[in-house]
Amino acid sequence: MDFVEKRLTQRAKRGDREAFAELIDIYKDKIFQLAYRMVGNRQDAEDIAQETFLRVYANLHTYDENFKFSTWIYRIATNLCIDRGRKKRPDFSLDEEVEPGQGMDWYSRLSSEEKNPADKVVTQELQETVQEALTHLAPKYRSIMILRYIEDLSLQEISEIVKLPVTTIKTRIHRGREALRSKLRFM
Repeated sequence: MDFVEKRLTQRAKRGDREAFAELIDIYKDKIFQLAYRMVGNRQDAEDIAQETFLRVYANLHTYDENFKFSTWIYRIATNLCIDRGRKKRPDFSLDEEVEPGQGMDWYSRLSSEEKNPADKVVTQELQETVQEALTHLAPKYRSIMILRYIEDLSLQEISEIVKLPVTTIKTRIHRGREALRSKLRFM
């Protein structure tokens, strides 16, 4: 995959729009899922994903091929999520309707061995509880927890994305887990 990405980025840097479209196809779901987990809102996540690809396209000439493309694009998306969180404080609309199961989220993509509807409801409620707890974590912990446990990135990759030493990443993962555990106790 790294070889394919490297060839696609080289072609895209030379102005090949088809190559850039292929990069979008590879990363669109991953970037959306990352954004959704960080901001907790489908529309904001779609906006962030779109903005990520616009920034990638506009700044492709600055991409250093000595580093993984995935690290670079995840960093852009993570920074946009953090910026969105700084600019926009949570707003709650009474008109907004919450319909569990209507929107496609990453949980719906997981294979399931559940056999009865009651188990599905319990699982859905648990997932919503964890997502709610994740949205209440400080952004410095939330982003690292999502990158580690949802995007399944290595400590080194996370370190490169957030530009922090691996030891700091380990500390934030530990503190993030503790904060998440604490929040889940009271939910």
